[in-house]
Amino acid sequence: MSLMVDSFGRKVEYLRLSVTDRCDFRCVYCMTEDPCFLPKDHVLHLEELAWIAQAFTELGVTKIRLTGGEPLVRTDCDQLVSLLGKLPGLTDLSMTTNGSRLTKFAKPMFAAGLKRLNISLDTLNPTLFTQLTRNGKLDRVIDGIDAAIAAGFERIKINAVILKQQNDNEVIDLVDFCRDRRLDIAFIEEMPLGEIDERKRARHCSSDEVKAIIESRYPLQLSNKRTGGPARYYTMADSPIHIGFISPHSHNFCHECNRVRVTVEGQLLLCLGNEHAVDLKSIVREFPADIERLKAAILAGINLKPKQHDFGNHQVQILRFMNATGG
Repeated sequence: MSLMVDSFGRKVEYLRLSVTDRCDFRCVYCMTEDPCFLPKDHVLHLEELAWIAQAFTELGVTKIRLTGGEPLVRTDCDQLVSLLGKLPGLTDLSMTTNGSRLTKFAKPMFAAGLKRLNISLDTLNPTLFTQLTRNGKLDRVIDGIDAAIAAGFERIKINAVILKQQNDNEVIDLVDFCRDRRLDIAFIEEMPLGEIDERKRARHCSSDEVKAIIESRYPLQLSNKRTGGPARYYTMADSPIHIGFISPHSHNFCHECNRVRVTVEGQLLLCLGNEHAVDLKSIVREFPADIERLKAAILAGINLKPKQHDFGNHQVQILRFMNATGG
């Protein structure tokens, strides 16, 4: 049972833990084309990440998702997975990845104890893929997805951000790709994080619009599937996969938020949509063996968790980019 209950009665049982702000892609909705990454001494060490994760599990967190940047650019990520996999009470250890390095790391990550993968894939058009990621190669990601399937990962989920007049004509193609490989898929509304020039264009595509496109081909039925995250899932009569929608703009899900984030700088973020944060890194480095002090700081921070975010009119609320926030 979680000891972390915010001032609105929500239990916090889910931690998204960023292990790096670096990435081998430069996706247009995530960062600038020429990002400035953190110096290494600003980044939490392996043992510090594990120590923070232990504090959260002792407070009742049962689910941890490793995020980035791209987690697999961190060479000691498999060691972290091994450490976290041994934490009592942790029942779900997963990772969000762009998939580009899974041909190399899918097997060792699965062997180390990683349970699930979310893999980002916004288009099946190789040219558009390179444009959206600014430097990525589609075939590497598809090979990585197939490597993850072969390694034994189950319940793999594809994450897709749909942008008007860019990839909104590929919604059915992405669904068919997942049907063929028996992968779940979640369509995510773009979030207004960071000052990104491309966002000034009218490119927002709502979950309702994406759902209508899918239902022009495949009727959807609401599912009772829940993963602990914000997605609402639907099924199709002729396929075992689930289709999810994450809708921070059009369908606010804050009333049931059960998650917090820790950035790779050790900032405890209480909400994706505002700047409330608690500095955990300073506690870990000044009092490296005092887990009770760390837990007290976490509990105090939970009281600052706001009732909801406000992404009204799709305006930029937050100046930190998604790669610095953690997915």
